[in-house]
Amino acid sequence: MASTASRPFVAFLSDYGHADEFVGVCKGVIASIAPDAHVVDLVHDLPPHSVAAGGLALVRAVQYLPEGALVIAVVDPGVGTDRRLVAVECEGGTFFGPDNGLLAPAVAMLGGARRVVELTDDRWHLPAPGPTFAGRDVLAPALAHHATGVAFEDLGRVVDPAGLTPGLVGLPRLVPGGAVEAEVWWIDRFGNCQLNLGPDELEELGGEPGGRVEVRAGDVVRAARWVHTYADAHSSELVLVVDSYGLCSLAYDRRSAAAELGLRTGAAVTLVPPGASVEPTG
Repeated sequence: MASTASRPFVAFLSDYGHADEFVGVCKGVIASIAPDAHVVDLVHDLPPHSVAAGGLALVRAVQYLPEGALVIAVVDPGVGTDRRLVAVECEGGTFFGPDNGLLAPAVAMLGGARRVVELTDDRWHLPAPGPTFAGRDVLAPALAHHATGVAFEDLGRVVDPAGLTPGLVGLPRLVPGGAVEAEVWWIDRFGNCQLNLGPDELEELGGEPGGRVEVRAGDVVRAARWVHTYADAHSSELVLVVDSYGLCSLAYDRRSAAAELGLRTGAAVTLVPPGASVEPTG
């Protein structure tokens, strides 16, 4: 996170989408309690119920937020159950969200949790007509009250940071023969496919900028050239680039790699560098 904001800075991430009033209502709750807060939308069109996608979007964004930012993150398929709602204080900011792994990658990015409270004190909540809108009834008002000066420890019951639910972040897997199986972590609106693989890991296996890597996605096999940027791709050429977050990404110039390769978030992709092979299975 960067420099301190001059007024409370709130970042909002959710899977609410924009077809309903949910995002606007939560922002209205924050404004009614903390009118000086500056609320910025990170993303609301995440795949519904995908805690992993939300966690990855949050960890990509959090390093660019102002020092001391307050973050409300809501991807909560367990809403209304006994899963906890928490506030997590880190050195660079404070997160409000469900304790389901959503917050864990971003908390780790900021050096880990210093203090955690379960949001159990209903003085800082709205009356809830039903249990299924915790973003409106618990998270938004608790964050807003904290922004106006309610002490962190007064938001609820202090809990052990070690008990936070960890994030489920997949790691690349070496394949016999010198190849590596990666996972599609993120597909942006252009169809570029970010992998959970850094360029250093690929170079250790024999890949190199300017060279080619075989890409296997299900029954699809393509050769990808490792280029500097999207515009370096020739027409209809699959390329591998290091994206703006420092990870390997599969792309076409002005075309969707996800559509061309039949990929979705969470799909497995095998990269076979020069000199490596994939042993037959079965």
